[in-house]
Amino acid sequence: MPILPAPLDLLNAAVPLRGIEVIHGVTYGAHPRQVMDIYRPAGGSASLPVLAWFYGGAWQSGRRQDYRFVAATLARRGFLVAVPDYRLHPEAGYPAFLHDAAGAVAMLRRRAAAWGGDAGHVVLAGHSAGAYIAAMLALDRRWLGARDGIAGAVGLAGPYEFLPIQGADIRAVFAAAPDLRETQPISHADGTGPKLLLLHGMRDRTCYPRNSLALAARVRAAGGDARAGLYPRIGHVGILLGLVPWLARCPVLADLEGFARGSLAPAEGRAIEPAA
Repeated sequence: MPILPAPLDLLNAAVPLRGIEVIHGVTYGAHPRQVMDIYRPAGGSASLPVLAWFYGGAWQSGRRQDYRFVAATLARRGFLVAVPDYRLHPEAGYPAFLHDAAGAVAMLRRRAAAWGGDAGHVVLAGHSAGAYIAAMLALDRRWLGARDGIAGAVGLAGPYEFLPIQGADIRAVFAAAPDLRETQPISHADGTGPKLLLLHGMRDRTCYPRNSLALAARVRAAGGDARAGLYPRIGHVGILLGLVPWLARCPVLADLEGFARGSLAPAEGRAIEPAA
């Protein structure tokens, strides 16, 4: 799960903010990284579906400003989008980033109506390490409690079952965990969480597609609702670039949007497993 090498500044410059309102620097805690930006369609729309986007970076890098291209694209499609920062290693490791992400979601649910969003329809989503965060919030009861209002979670190229941890940098992130099994999303797949859509490129050699397949199968075996979607000829970064319409080589944007709105229409270029 290396730091994303894509030229994020160029992507952000290529995605205009025309028709989008941005509320910068909403604090959800006292730490300098406990802050998020809110994106919404201009014009005062009400009861928008809400999407919390967690970026990747191996829990060691990332800034909310770098993912303007994701948030603006989704806001233009009618979502209220929050992009939180969270504490990173080496300043803080597991579980600090989960505490932060849960705090951001709690703030988002409290204030969604004031921003034009529907607090009863919140979707968690993320890429790579951010997909891990979204999955942990959805599956592990320690973070969001009853998970009221969480309509689902979408993971792009996420790590959900990665023991034994291979890289020294990732081992350091999770070094404080008393039981590494508890750090794995698949360990919390008891069938009681919100529905999941786990999307992966079949050429991903950073975080292998088996992560999505294994977690979806475990959730379904426990009686829950989870689907995995695989895209041929797509790698770890390519699936994220699929959220930029003119760069897309897979229908990840259509799949994410359809799922977040409560449907998943067939689209060419991917194989979505049937619902449970």
